[in-house]
Amino acid sequence: MKNGTAVPMPSPAEWASRPLQEIFLRARELVEDPTYPTVKAWRAKGGKVIGHFQVYFPEELAHAGGLLPVKIRGAQTEGLESNPHFGSYLCSILKSSLDVALTKDIELDLFVSLPICDGARNLAGIWGRNFSYKCQLLHLPQNPNTTAALPYLRSEYARILKDIEATAGRKVTDADLARSIGLYNQARALMRDLYRIRREEPWKIAPDESLALVGLAGILPVEDFIALMHAVLPLIAARPARKQDKMRVVFEGGFCEVPPFDLLQAVARSCYVVDDDLYIGLRWLLSDVPVTGDPVENLARAYLSDSSYSPVQHDHDKPKEKMLLKRIKESQAVAAILAAAKMCEPGLDEQVAYAKELEAHKIPYFISEFEENQNSFDDIAIQMETFLENIMFN
Repeated sequence: MKNGTAVPMPSPAEWASRPLQEIFLRARELVEDPTYPTVKAWRAKGGKVIGHFQVYFPEELAHAGGLLPVKIRGAQTEGLESNPHFGSYLCSILKSSLDVALTKDIELDLFVSLPICDGARNLAGIWGRNFSYKCQLLHLPQNPNTTAALPYLRSEYARILKDIEATAGRKVTDADLARSIGLYNQARALMRDLYRIRREEPWKIAPDESLALVGLAGILPVEDFIALMHAVLPLIAARPARKQDKMRVVFEGGFCEVPPFDLLQAVARSCYVVDDDLYIGLRWLLSDVPVTGDPVENLARAYLSDSSYSPVQHDHDKPKEKMLLKRIKESQAVAAILAAAKMCEPGLDEQVAYAKELEAHKIPYFISEFEENQNSFDDIAIQMETFLENIMFN
């Protein structure tokens, strides 16, 4: 961002020609930038934007209507504009997300929130009182295991699609949706490839580097993200990094607000973080969504039966404690970091259930809290080293 104007994004060829460390640095700068330069670049070309709050949103619906879907993910701001709109005991991401909108660091044409907690449930209403564009709530099924869940969710997606069509000023066809589903299938497959490298060769990519790349999926046009990943993944696979004797751990607790990059760097000094739930909403669907048949129903079915997990989804077929055990087993981790954003009730509540399950299976775990504006990480680095040494010598 220069003098308030959008900086051109590097082309895929330009990305690929840069040293890998420079690519990670540029990606981090874009993800951390509270002025959303990629969104400004899109709007400068006449494009419209839909912002969606955590955790999962079917971005294919927005893309099919020609809108840029943007994950509203908070920012490292002081929150001066948003403070009068909220009470004190709320997580940081709610306040900072509204803050960047009130300061016009990001400008939208439509906003969708999800009632994942009391604060997020009220966010759409607070947002709507401050902006002229429509602000909606998308109600995902509270009980996805009933026969009514699929038709219900399809109707919810169709309702949001009507708002997208009204904002776009045109009808979205099944062909539009099928094309968008195909593109997002590619993007998710590339993210799965990235996480495969993290599990199989974690010395080639650190968790903060992975976070920077995946974070771009929430702010770039999907076509640009696909091109970027095609350029970068071969560079990561060929990275001449040396394997070290480090313990393998899973990081759990970044499903909504994500920890600062520097916190992940501090953790990774003493261990390999081989899997996590950071930006899980962007990776929510676990395999390709069919591109034939009813596209809206296909997206709804994939959410219900072929998706990941988080503390804000209640699914009897996916008990979160068992899913965490599965993540640890499949990544061959020996310990877990149970983190939660400060003031995050779902995350803090789930730590108790996770801890009981891990204790029952004699899996060591480390409990921690974080927040977006955190700027001191020496303590957690020392605590992690002590935790891992205890595992090693006990």
